[in-house]
Amino acid sequence: MVNFDDEVDVLVAGSGGGLAGAYTAAREGLSVAVVEATDKFGGTTAYSGGGGAWYPCNPVLERAGANDTLEDALTYFRAVVGDRTPADLQETYVHRGRELIEYLESDDHFEFQAYPWPDYFGSAPKARNDGMRHVVPAPLPAAELGELHDQLRGTLDTDRLGAEPTDTLIGGRALIGRFLKALSTYPEVRLHRNAALVELVVEEGTVVGAVIEKPTGTVTIRARRGVLLAAGGFEGNDELRRHYGVPGQARDTMGPPGNQGRAHQAGIAAGGDVDLMDQAWWSPGLTHPDGRSAFALCFTGGIFVGPDGKRFVNESAPYDRLGRAAIERLRDGSLTLPFWMIYDDRDGVVPPIQATNVSMVEPEKYEAAGLWHTADTLDELAAAIGVPAADLTATVARFNAMVAAGADTDFGRGEEAYDRAFTPGQSPLVPIDRAPFHAAAFGLSDLGTKGGLRTDRNARVLDHAGSPIAGLYAAGNTMAAVSGTVYPGGGNPIGASMLFSHLAVLDILGRGK
Repeated sequence: MVNFDDEVDVLVAGSGGGLAGAYTAAREGLSVAVVEATDKFGGTTAYSGGGGAWYPCNPVLERAGANDTLEDALTYFRAVVGDRTPADLQETYVHRGRELIEYLESDDHFEFQAYPWPDYFGSAPKARNDGMRHVVPAPLPAAELGELHDQLRGTLDTDRLGAEPTDTLIGGRALIGRFLKALSTYPEVRLHRNAALVELVVEEGTVVGAVIEKPTGTVTIRARRGVLLAAGGFEGNDELRRHYGVPGQARDTMGPPGNQGRAHQAGIAAGGDVDLMDQAWWSPGLTHPDGRSAFALCFTGGIFVGPDGKRFVNESAPYDRLGRAAIERLRDGSLTLPFWMIYDDRDGVVPPIQATNVSMVEPEKYEAAGLWHTADTLDELAAAIGVPAADLTATVARFNAMVAAGADTDFGRGEEAYDRAFTPGQSPLVPIDRAPFHAAAFGLSDLGTKGGLRTDRNARVLDHAGSPIAGLYAAGNTMAAVSGTVYPGGGNPIGASMLFSHLAVLDILGRGK
């Protein structure tokens, strides 16, 4: 028998979207322990600029005038995800997100706003090109958190560049802040930092607790009702990335340092089956002087070229599709890193990127690191970045001709609503014709891995025979993503994380479906 150091009803590993499960448990009268591997609460969710959730037909959107239906939303989701994940899992995600918003909105600690964000496959059946399937948390004054604010993970600029925290929490930090504030009102909630779940305790086939590693040693916590693993992905662990064949490197992920896959390994050791372990939420990454390539989006000009000096993608496509296009060409050898954004001088030396999750520093630092180049001619620019001059010149000439004609016949840039989201509905096709010319280095980044423990629609972890493991649940990036090998729309990662964490606790309470 294990001697437990503490005992609660529900143990939650991870403090990102998993806080929805902790909150649900506390609100429904259960005692809860949250264990966070790092010194800050929030996980990858806290780094999200929007903190959005893709929940069709929820009350926030209905109040904003959305005329969507769950049937249309499910048609879209299934059209892009296909049969890569179970149909009932997909249906649960699409249908039940609105219930979670209703549940949270009944508590004054939570407030959401409609934030139109086009679906990422605008040509798929029943796509919402007006973006009315997406909500974000309302901003929250940092002062309302009191001492908890110092325990909340900062923005990427705070963590990587030393920027001062802001007085108002927005995006993912607002979402986590709201959960922390709500949880602080329940006396039976224990929040632990620097506490990593490293092993599950199993008795007679049932998960009854976990071993937690702290700086002072290990403690064992009994969970009378269940353990929820929502501790993020394993994107920060290069060894696991190599083992499962995840492209890219840990240094280029947007996940926090605690995302090492320990909860995955604990779940696997307890008999859990896994899926999608070679997958991640991809993006192109602007390479910074520290050598790390960080998620960037909202390109209002420029083109991407590979080592042959030729375009290989629609540069205005959703970031996961851009990342996957790069991976496909990396695998067949037609692309190497870095690849280059080519742009002209209409806005100066800084590349036409309107959203960098890690802010750009002084241009001279990029230039000194060999990451940004400037030349009076395209031939000279080609020499500087090591691509064939004739091919780069021809590529730019062809692109400029398509801009003049108003259509990208090579890659369809501008044909979908998302392509035009950052240019107020106008064409994102901008010529490259004003000397001097510039190049900026890009690598492959990710927002976290998306492979994990297989679950049913109640977030119960399944064994290799497809049967639930009693007492064990998973959500977020510790769970095999409901979206399979695609990224259907903004807010899918956080939305799924919160919803399946919530559903896990409903199942614990005997209210699963």
